[in-house]
Amino acid sequence: MLNCCFHFCLNGARLPRALRSSHVNSYSNFSTVQSSADSAMAALNSIRVAAVQMTSVNDLSSNFSTCSRLVKEAASAGAKMICFPESFSFLGPKSEDSLLVAEALDGPIMQKYCSLAREYSIWLSLGGFQEKGHDAHLRNTHVIVDDAGNIRSTYSKIHLFDVDVPGGSTYRESSFTEPGKDIAAVDSPIGRLGLTICYDLRFPEIYQQLRFNHDAQVILVPSAFTPVTGQAHWEILLRARAIETQCYVIASAQAGKHNEKRESYGDTLIIDPWGTVVGRLPDRLSTGITVADINLSLIDSVRKKMPIAEQRKPFDFWRPASL
Repeated sequence: MLNCCFHFCLNGARLPRALRSSHVNSYSNFSTVQSSADSAMAALNSIRVAAVQMTSVNDLSSNFSTCSRLVKEAASAGAKMICFPESFSFLGPKSEDSLLVAEALDGPIMQKYCSLAREYSIWLSLGGFQEKGHDAHLRNTHVIVDDAGNIRSTYSKIHLFDVDVPGGSTYRESSFTEPGKDIAAVDSPIGRLGLTICYDLRFPEIYQQLRFNHDAQVILVPSAFTPVTGQAHWEILLRARAIETQCYVIASAQAGKHNEKRESYGDTLIIDPWGTVVGRLPDRLSTGITVADINLSLIDSVRKKMPIAEQRKPFDFWRPASL
């Protein structure tokens, strides 16, 4: 049986005791206790979302079967959108394996996922699809599909993972992937989405742009973090991005051993705009979903009480200093 954690925010729903207590303590110095009318309004402004944790392999059919099962579970839980991790449809031991399965967005692989969205009337965030690119390269593309099975928006990963991981492996994503050039944001049932992928997380400029130039309310970070970098930086970077943008952050993660050469950190998280974790699976390496309510009134409340949008300096303020 798949693990499914229900972590709801500020509306009296089924939060685990430890998380409920932690959220109230962190927020109590910032906000008075809600009245019953406020609580009712919060419930009206809440939309349920599911975030996936999975271990993709080099088998398109097997991964689709897992994704189908999780979509069905999310729809049964009342989620309006389900968010998948980077490389959800395929993850092989060698970079050239991804080139072999790369397809256009109107190809049969993506169309199967579009049909899945249509069958269950649910929006999909498909983070890190191997889209066919130019020459011998692909694009690492985040695809948003609506509940009618239509592609609403795409984002190609801008920051490519060319890193020698300390004590780990060497990665050269640019050897087979062409970088994206454009930021993407799109409206959805759970709010206005800002699209990113994995290594983008280390570059706060893109998140600042999504919040202040593109009006993002919810930022998606589908990922396949390495165990070394995940242990050191995963949660702290995600919570920082949530706090500094005053957005929800949904970070769906690859988890565990994919093959003899690839392993991912896991720990799928949903984080509210105050920086509190409101969704997390009990097991960092299991396959399953965590479900939370996106509370749009909480976003407004945090932004009103700490008005950084009005107090921040515009991007062009930070011109180079004179020598």
